[in-house]
Amino acid sequence: MPLVVDWDGTCTVRDTLLLVVNEFGDPSLEEELDAALAAGTMTHAAVMDAEFASVSAPLDEVVAFVVERAELRPGFHELFERFGPLVLSSSFRQTIEPVLAREGVVAEVVANSVEARPDGWVIHHLAPDACAACGQACKRGLLPPGEVTYVGDGYSDRCAALAAHRVFARAGLASYLADQGVSFEPFDTLHDVVAALS
Repeated sequence: MPLVVDWDGTCTVRDTLLLVVNEFGDPSLEEELDAALAAGTMTHAAVMDAEFASVSAPLDEVVAFVVERAELRPGFHELFERFGPLVLSSSFRQTIEPVLAREGVVAEVVANSVEARPDGWVIHHLAPDACAACGQACKRGLLPPGEVTYVGDGYSDRCAALAAHRVFARAGLASYLADQGVSFEPFDTLHDVVAALS
């Protein structure tokens, strides 16, 4: 069964996109945008677009910052060496792949991309069409065919997790699935996932 893992907050200890917005963008937007997302008045993609429109730094400067700051969740190397998961993320290829390279890890990455414009970054969303299940541009349609095991932590993982055969969840995703009455296996470190899959 294919193993699919989210990146920010799942493979990483802290969300690297939030690190970028806090360092290079306007973090004061976060509370208002989170409220709009929770209320359903903005989609996840629209929230990301608004956050990164406030970022105008050169891409190489931001990538260097992420490579320096990104901390991987314990068990990351073991998980990738033993199970070779697909990274499926609403984060950016331009910030994920350099961290993988830093770690000497080769992995398939399916993620958004970003155009670093001086007047505000523009995200090229991989899933531009609204999902029939959730009504948003989400990861569900990007899952491999057939039954999958999914590992995630946040809002962008919800619809994909609901479509997966087996789910490992932490943080906001775990709370959401519990509220929905959907079974999942909790994890803290990726060692927990490796142990459960072994």
